[in-house]
Amino acid sequence: MKAIEINGTIKVYNPLPNSWKGVMGNFSKLSEEEIKAYGFYDVVVPECNRNSEKLSDIFWDADNEVFTYTVSDKEWDQTLEELKEIKITSVKANALNKLNQTDWYITRKTEKNIDIPGAVTTERDAIRTQADTKEAEINALTTKKAVVEYSVSI
Repeated sequence: MKAIEINGTIKVYNPLPNSWKGVMGNFSKLSEEEIKAYGFYDVVVPECNRNSEKLSDIFWDADNEVFTYTVSDKEWDQTLEELKEIKITSVKANALNKLNQTDWYITRKTEKNIDIPGAVTTERDAIRTQADTKEAEINALTTKKAVVEYSVSI
């Protein structure tokens, strides 16, 4: 990916144009130095967790001769407690979804008094334990970013 600044505006190309200012066709086949001579430089996109971080507008980094972005934390309107409650609700929904897969054993036990296999009981207990652990971990988090980045998978 390359970019060029034209009249104060940075335009990103991926891929490079086929023709550019007198070079008709095969512009992208020019050497790196020739491409730079036309003002095209590499674009460096830093790693960014899109859930909790955002990229700035693209800018020219003269020291490194690249176009790049700055990574910064997102801001959230919700309070830390509200974000925690959203995550905890997601954890509980995930646990419920997993428990639903074996609920038929519970119904069968209630309706027909057929024993629930031990492995199923153990699995269901593990799901509830994982959910409780995750809820405690979420409640222990101290920043909005940490809460947003926390994985609710069970």
